[in-house]
Amino acid sequence: MRPFQIIFNPTSAAELARMPKELQLNILGDFRGLPQQMLSAEVEQFGQLRRAGHVLNRFRLGDYRVYFERHDLGVVVHRILSKNTVKDFLYRSGLKVQEDEALQENPKFWEMIEAAKTAAKAC
Repeated sequence: MRPFQIIFNPTSAAELARMPKELQLNILGDFRGLPQQMLSAEVEQFGQLRRAGHVLNRFRLGDYRVYFERHDLGVVVHRILSKNTVKDFLYRSGLKVQEDEALQENPKFWEMIEAAKTAAKAC
């Protein structure tokens, strides 16, 4: 069995680094079971956002939302957002539907995710 990696792109790594150390450890600790969940049929427990054949998963960790996608080596984390940030985003977008549905249909959310990918490629 090959190793499973959790890769933080520069944007998500910076978001994690800005958090208090205790919160960082809690978030990283919650990722312990992620490899087994991703390799099994348990991926339904994650929120999924789909757009143009692209699948982004959402993992809730308390007051935070971690947006990631599968990668050959494991997963790539694109963003770590406070639920308050997501609520603010939805409020400013004027959307009154479920969180995943609203984000999935909003092009500005996907622009934010793509910006994180672009930042990762530039490094």
